[in-house]
Amino acid sequence: MEKEQEQNQKNKQDQKSEELKDSNQEALKTEGKETQEKEKKELTPEEKIIELEDKLVRAFAEMENQRRRFEKEKEDAFDYGGFAFAREALNLIDNLERSKQILENDESLKNSKVLKKTLEHLDVIYKDTISIFSKNNIKPIESLNKKLDPNLHQAMMEIEDDKKEVGTIVQEIQKGFTIKDRLLRPSLVGVSKKSQKKDEENQENEENSKNK
Repeated sequence: MEKEQEQNQKNKQDQKSEELKDSNQEALKTEGKETQEKEKKELTPEEKIIELEDKLVRAFAEMENQRRRFEKEKEDAFDYGGFAFAREALNLIDNLERSKQILENDESLKNSKVLKKTLEHLDVIYKDTISIFSKNNIKPIESLNKKLDPNLHQAMMEIEDDKKEVGTIVQEIQKGFTIKDRLLRPSLVGVSKKSQKKDEENQENEENSKNK
């Protein structure tokens, strides 16, 4: 009975020893794998140099992009910094033109020397203002007798005119301006269209041609 107990105890010890041995072997395998992976991840000196060079190239490229953006913003600020002020200043031109029209339409002043002198003064002020604007790259848009350009003109009405090609500007309601290569405000214009009578004649001619 005692021998049997001793044998059982020995078997248990042997089993524990085997388990411990297996556990140690598994730990060694895991450690070996981690060491191999670590060795794989570790770069050679040449690879480290290439990696650093790549990082430097990227850093310089980013710095160059930032420099260009800064230069562009600086140029825009210099060229267009007064954009809002310039647009507000156009009210001076509008008011001068309105004043001139009001005086010209005043029956009590027509053909008077006072009117003539006043209009001359207004013309001088108008020309001086346009000259100051031009020196600061604010220039009026040419409109009359030009083809309608949606980038520069805004059509407000159509006017019957059989002498002009359809879409030609025949009236300038409000003068437009540009500042350098940007639109400050579009010209408000009236464009030509064929008269109803002319349209009917053209339509009749087309129908006659088809019938032939």
